[in-house]
Order: sequence, then C-alpha cells, then structure tokens
Amino acid sequence: MLAQTVRPHEILLLDNASTDGSLEIARRFPAVRVIALTQNTGFARGNNLAIAAASAESEWIALLNPDAFAAPRWLETLLMAAESNPEFDVFGSKLVNAADPGVLDGAGDAYHISGLVWRTAHGLPVSAMGDSVCEIFSPCAAAALYRRSAFEEVGGFDEDFFCYVEDVDLGFRLRLAGYRCLYVPQSVAHHVGSGTTGGQHSDFAVYHGHRNLVWTFVKNMPGVLFWLLLPLHVALNLASIIWFALRGQGGVILRAKRDALLGLPKMWRKRRQIQKTRVTSIGDIWRVLDKRLLPTRRKR
Repeated sequence: MLAQTVRPHEILLLDNASTDGSLEIARRFPAVRVIALTQNTGFARGNNLAIAAASAESEWIALLNPDAFAAPRWLETLLMAAESNPEFDVFGSKLVNAADPGVLDGAGDAYHISGLVWRTAHGLPVSAMGDSVCEIFSPCAAAALYRRSAFEEVGGFDEDFFCYVEDVDLGFRLRLAGYRCLYVPQSVAHHVGSGTTGGQHSDFAVYHGHRNLVWTFVKNMPGVLFWLLLPLHVALNLASIIWFALRGQGGVILRAKRDALLGLPKMWRKRRQIQKTRVTSIGDIWRVLDKRLLPTRRKR
C-alpha cells in the first residue's frame, strides 16, 4: 500500500495471530497501524474488527488480502471509478494469477441460480474480459472497495462464516439492500488464492466453502425465488457430496453439510431480518443471477 499512486488516509493491518514472523516485519513501518490479535478470528471477523477501528473520516474501505499484491494504480483507479459512478457503492478489481500474469484469477464473483458461486473468468486469458467496466454480482474481497456506510448498514461480514463465501454473502445482502457492484478492470491485483488456508481444494477450504454455500442461499435468496430454486440447491449439494466423495474427501464434505444443517435455525432467523429490510425487487435479483444450465468459467 505504501507504493500506491494515491496514498490511503490510513493503513490498517490486522494480524490474526500469525506465527510466521510477519507481525514483526509489519511493525517496522510507522505508516502502518497494526492490530494484533491473540487468536485467529477468521477472515470475516478480522475484517470487521479492522473496519470498526478505521478512522471515522474514512468514507471508503479498501480491502487487500495478504496473498494479493496490488499494482501501483490499484487504489487510484478504484477511487476514480467510485467518483465517476455514484450509482455504485461496491467496486471489484481484476485479479490476475500471481504465478502466471497472463491468466485471470477472477473478474468478480458470480452467483448461480443453484447457489453455486465462482470467480468469473477464472483461468481464462487476461484478455477474455476486455477493459470495459461492467456490473457484477459481487467483488472478491481479496481486493475490493466498499462504501463504508453501505457495509455497516448490512452488518458487515457474517462472522459465523469464519472464511470462504463470506464476501459473496455480503455482496448478496448489499444487493438486497439496494446497493450495486461495478467491476473495474483497470484496478489490478495479483492474487495467489487460498494462500493461507492450504489451497483451494484443502479440507479446510472444502469444509468452510461448502458449509457456507448453504447458509448464503438460505439467508439471502428472496421470496418466491427461494422456494422455486430450493430443489436445484438441494441437487447441487447432493452432487457436491458425490463429487468430493469420489475425490477422497467424503468425510469433510459430509461434515460440512451436517454442520450447515445444524446451523439452519440460526441462519433462518438471520434470513427473516434480511428479507424484512429488503428493498430490491425479486426481478432485479433474478436479473443478476447466472442462469446457464451448466455453469462455466467463461466470460458472462
């Protein structure tokens, strides 16, 4: 962040009880305000705590993961997009594969009518998405900009998620509250992806990701769409169990779905509050859902 062409009002680094010596390195930089925790609270609570500690003067909150490396104009282009597009309150960056700069890690997050989520254009050439800004369902929070008032209005990240899919859940709640997200391809960050959790196919990632997929659908899918799409969501979960069992991860996927079911009463209570305050029409939500028969990674 110190190399950005536009210096942020303040730089906060929240350390989730790291043990790799990175905390001592961060403390060498006077411009960085370090918040050190004694236990790992997860991505969701960690970011909530950092944002709550930010100066009250900060209208915009820029999030950057430890495994995301921002290009010098990353923040500048996000702020320019925010100024030029006042009808949007959330902005997502172009994520490039850190190991192969010619390949996209993602161009925002997509949400399928089944409840499946993925990063748009993941694995495709960087040229696949072009250079035009466009509306997306939600940003990947590894590198994104949020209007603070909108973030706080919907309650921030759901801390029960701990990590994985929490940014899509937040994006869904923001949409239900009437806020929209813009993809800004000129804002670039190189992303490792799951750099601190053992990889995208680790047991840790599979457990949290597939538990949280269920909770995101239950909390957020509005009105009649919930009941119409519920059979498709159940089918997705059954297919996921079979798929990961064949990959040798049957135990972890069953545990994820079991804990998802055990958490449903709490998520249903959250749903009631979210849907009670919804201002976006069901038609507008339907418009931004991915409705292809077979979800793929290609450009939407």
